[in-house]
Amino acid sequence: MTTAINRASGVAPTCIDEETTSILKYAEVCYEQSNGAFDITSGVFRRVWHVGRKTLPSQGEIDACLTRVGWDKVEHSDGKIYLSVPGMELDFGGVVKEYAADAAAILAKQLGIRHGLVNLGGDICIFGSQPSGEPWPIGIVHPLKANSPIATVSLLEGSLATSGGYERFMEIEGRRYSHLIDPRTGWPIDGLLSVSVVADQAIVAGSIASVALLQQQGDGLEWLERCDTPYLAVDSKLACHGHLVGRRAV
Repeated sequence: MTTAINRASGVAPTCIDEETTSILKYAEVCYEQSNGAFDITSGVFRRVWHVGRKTLPSQGEIDACLTRVGWDKVEHSDGKIYLSVPGMELDFGGVVKEYAADAAAILAKQLGIRHGLVNLGGDICIFGSQPSGEPWPIGIVHPLKANSPIATVSLLEGSLATSGGYERFMEIEGRRYSHLIDPRTGWPIDGLLSVSVVADQAIVAGSIASVALLQQQGDGLEWLERCDTPYLAVDSKLACHGHLVGRRAV
């Protein structure tokens, strides 16, 4: 579906199903709530920011991408979507994995499974305790030490999503740059190293974490506090902020 939409950018509207429409509506809410920091039209920046890059892109290259970025350039209604500028792209990477984790958990429960943990690349949905009655122990990865937890949390229900720029980055002219790009400027974000959030649904936890990462460090922490949900954020000095203690985290 995404490929068809992108191929038709600047040409004609594309018919979409109800599931895609629902995801688009959620992405629009994220865009509005984040003041444009969360924008699923920002995938075109991959053309200038990628792991094979050895020199910084010019402002001209970035400006060329910026003309093709912006949710305000998307025309959509129930059943159709149109990317109004040729070369625009939708990238559902910020929501689709979390959406799939939620969907898998719902399907498992419908099939009669009472105790389960769905883990899609660190986006976790839990329904019911372990068969023993104990909560599920979950490690939160250290942003600078692979396969090493920086914290642990035990969950009886709900979802946990962790986002960060530590796994994918670009090293250009001796400096590391995050793969997370601010869609308003076209430049990589230099903010929090990682954010983990607990919420009822993985798609909500993931989008809250993503919006926090797509801001400067202080603004990201303020956003997390306003969301009023359990979280753990790791800043550039490896200091931990927030908590993962609440009615679902023990």
